[in-house]
Parts: sequence; structure tokens; C-alpha cells
Amino acid sequence: MSEAPKPAAPAARGRKKLELDPRLAAYKGVWVFIEHERGTVHPVSWELLGEGRKLADKLGVELAGVLLGGPGDPLDAFAATAHTYGADLVYITRSPVLAGYRNEPYTKALTAVVNQFQPEILLLGATVQGRDLAGSVATTLATGLTADCTELAIDPDNRSLAATRPTFGGSLLCTIQTLNYRPQMATVRPRVMSMPAQQPERSGRVLEAPVELVEDDIIAKLLSYIPDDATDQAQLAYADVIVAGGRGLGKPENFKLLWDLAEVLGAEVGGSRPVIQNGILSADRQVGQTGKTVRPKLYIAAGISGAIQHRVGMEASDVIIAINTDPKAPIFDFATYGIVGDAVQILPALTAACRARLAMKRAG
Repeated sequence: MSEAPKPAAPAARGRKKLELDPRLAAYKGVWVFIEHERGTVHPVSWELLGEGRKLADKLGVELAGVLLGGPGDPLDAFAATAHTYGADLVYITRSPVLAGYRNEPYTKALTAVVNQFQPEILLLGATVQGRDLAGSVATTLATGLTADCTELAIDPDNRSLAATRPTFGGSLLCTIQTLNYRPQMATVRPRVMSMPAQQPERSGRVLEAPVELVEDDIIAKLLSYIPDDATDQAQLAYADVIVAGGRGLGKPENFKLLWDLAEVLGAEVGGSRPVIQNGILSADRQVGQTGKTVRPKLYIAAGISGAIQHRVGMEASDVIIAINTDPKAPIFDFATYGIVGDAVQILPALTAACRARLAMKRAG
């Protein structure tokens, strides 16, 4: 196994083009950690393969998926699916110790595989599991990690990963590069990147990457499993239609207007951070930097100003309809359609119109 190279001396002040440590040339390829649980791959893994394909093509290197799991996990089937989403190669590490996610064995396994095959970029989903694993792996490898990215690109000057994420409480976007450490690591939240088109006819290589793991060496034990779908939390990330409200709706009772419209449209209800902080909606319904990232077909924003903290969580929606009394509200800068007016008056009219349209459709 090889260790990540140590940092080179700082670049001279005023230098326009940074030179990378020549030892970094040994690191090749873009990798995506394929997250799975109870026989199902998390969709963010396929989204990242789509984005990874673009990065790999720009670099002229292979795109690989990485699968860790136990004897009962359908890893070969997952690998075949990964190929249809753009992977050229899939590394598989199997061990009874990897049956069910635990931080310690997964960190040991992924770190060992990375050190053996030396990818230049490693992407993980910013899920509960992905965030837990990414931080441990980056620390073990002594490399950089950019979390919760909203955009990934390749710097044409030095072939480094340019990872963009919100900063300063979401008021700015910054682009971060890990210049003299490898692999360059980043996490991306679900639904930030679009789902790539699947190519069923596509195939690729599979490489077994055995790692020696001993159960007695692992401190944490998996006692039970409570699935997310056993909770009553909203699933905003995968909703096709979302009706969201902000401070502009005023009194808490006005938020019933969101629920009325959502019922007619078969939509989920969301809100901006101030709404959640005031206890009007539950935390699982927050959209934005510190909430959920969504990509619905239709997003209706009522009384939401469109600050960057909220924008980064919903701007990828196919169609955005904004309702705000302030014609200069930032949300009008990126909304598909804008309505200048009081959402408390407009929402009931919109609900009535949708209900009437639906009744006409049912009547034939």
C-alpha cells in the first residue's frame, strides 16, 4: 500500500498557475462509492455516477464504482447496474464483517482499496451513511474533503477537482480545490445532481478487491435496524410537486393554505428555515442548505424571498413558480414564473382553479 504524498511547499505569492506535486501523477481515475442498504442502492449513487462520468471524460480516465458488503448482499447485481449508469469498472470488497454498515470496518476497507488502486477523485453521497464514512476515510487518508457540494468541475489549468459549496452560512458559494493531496474527496447531497439516463446495453469490468477484516477487532456491533420508511417524516427529496411557504405568509394559520393546495396537487409541503425555526413546520420539511435538497417537476414558493440558503436547495427544480409581494425579491431572478402579490390571497384562488380543472378532467 502507498501513502498519500506530503504537501509541496506553498506557492509563491502572486503566482497565477499552481504546480502540483509530481507524485500525484500516480493517482488516476474517478471513483464513486456505491451506497446500499437492505438490498437497495441509494439513488444518490447513480446520480454521482452520472456526474462522475462527466469528470472522468474531461480527465480522460476511467470511472469506477466501489462496492463494500457482506455475503448476503447482491453486489454483483449492483455492479451490473452501475455499468449501465456509466461505470467502466467496479471494485468489490466482500467480507462478513461488512454485512451492515458500521463506520470502523467500512473505513478500513475503503481506505485499503483506495491506497491499493489510487484514484484521483472519490465521490460519496452526503447521506447519513456517506457523511459518516467520508469524514473518517478522509481523515485516515490525510486528504481533503469538500462536503455538501452543489457543483463539481475540473480545473483546466491543473486537472484538479473544483468543488463548489455554500459558505458563510449559505450567503456565498465558494470553490475549493485539494491541490497536493490525493484522492480529492467530495460529498454531494441527494437530488443536487440529475439522474443520468440508464443504458441497459452497457457493461464493464468487475475487479475483486479483498481486504482482511477480523470481527473481533471491530468495537461497534450491529444490534438492530430501523428503516427510514418506518417513520412519518416527509420525503421531500423525491417529491414530484412541492408547495413551500416562507415568512411572507405571516401568521401560522395561513400555512393551511399550503396544505390545501398540496392536497389538490398531490404535493408535499415544505418551508424555508425561518418557518421551521418558528415551529410552524417540522424540521423534515425544511428546504435549503441546512434542510433538504429537492428536484421536483414543480416547486411553488409562496412568501419566500429566495435567499441563497434556500436557493441552493431548490433551484434545480424543473419549474419554479414564485409568489411574493416584493417585485425585487431575489427569487424572481431564477424563478420560471413570478407572481407579484399577496400569497394569502393568491393561494386560495390557485387552489380553487386547480380543483375546478381537476373536476373538469374527471368529468371527461
